[in-house]
Amino acid sequence: MALVKLNKKGIFFTMMAIALLSLFIISYSTYSVFQGREAISKRIKTMNDFIFLVEEDLSRQLYISGFRIIFLFENRIIETGEYIDDVNFSFQESLYNGTLYGVEKEIMQGVTMDGIADSLNEKALKINANVSLIDTSVEIMQEDAWNVLLKFEGTLLVQDKGGLVLWNKTHQDFLYIPVENFKDPLYLVNTYGHMSHDINKTPYEVFVSGNNVSNLSAHLMNFYYRESSSAPSFLKRLEGDISADVNGIESFVYVPNLPSGVSVLQKSDLDYIYFSANNPSSYKIQGMPSWFELDDDALVRYGAEGLKIV
Repeated sequence: MALVKLNKKGIFFTMMAIALLSLFIISYSTYSVFQGREAISKRIKTMNDFIFLVEEDLSRQLYISGFRIIFLFENRIIETGEYIDDVNFSFQESLYNGTLYGVEKEIMQGVTMDGIADSLNEKALKINANVSLIDTSVEIMQEDAWNVLLKFEGTLLVQDKGGLVLWNKTHQDFLYIPVENFKDPLYLVNTYGHMSHDINKTPYEVFVSGNNVSNLSAHLMNFYYRESSSAPSFLKRLEGDISADVNGIESFVYVPNLPSGVSVLQKSDLDYIYFSANNPSSYKIQGMPSWFELDDDALVRYGAEGLKIV
């Protein structure tokens, strides 16, 4: 009988040990799963925050690239006296290759598409991740008179180096680069680089009030620009295209400032007319300098039709 009791006690303690061991294993496994899930959750949050920063940085760097490329265009016009043949093609050449007309440009170092991707990856290394930009496309256009629109689209891949998480995201950017303070290519080419006209928006909406031409005079004297659907846009000016554009801008040629070698003409002083073979009928204006002339359409736009001298 004593032996039987002893065996029963042994079995009881064995079962208790097995139960406690099982409970420990289950608790440890549950804790490990919880810890694993928490680590994954933290990693996902870190990567999400990083992707937000990547997209912000990508937009910033594309803006810098766009600004520099326009600067390159203008610098080439100054150096060669020639317009840019195809702005969109040349823009892509500079952004992807770092060249313009096949010539490498130092100013594009680090801001080509490859340079931008390398910069993003340097930041990604700090959180043990990789960044890739694939299937990218870029287009430069104008949707308003005072800004160049840089339209970008591409696939952004961000991957954890441990293979834990992967983001595959389409990135779109619509970046607006102001044209103000860039130089007007029409003046650069037609005055052989001697007359550099910065594009500055006029503060005036009304140019002539009755016989008062003070605003028109100030607009002329300060070389201001105004919107005009009869004039070429900034991008068209880069190409030497003087055709009318809904996003056009125009200024007056200040004839007394023309350098020697540039013919002084009696014609409308709107820049895209003066620097062209076009020669519509034009008239002097009461109260304005004796050399100043406007064509019929411009007289209406500036409110000076009642002051023309026939």
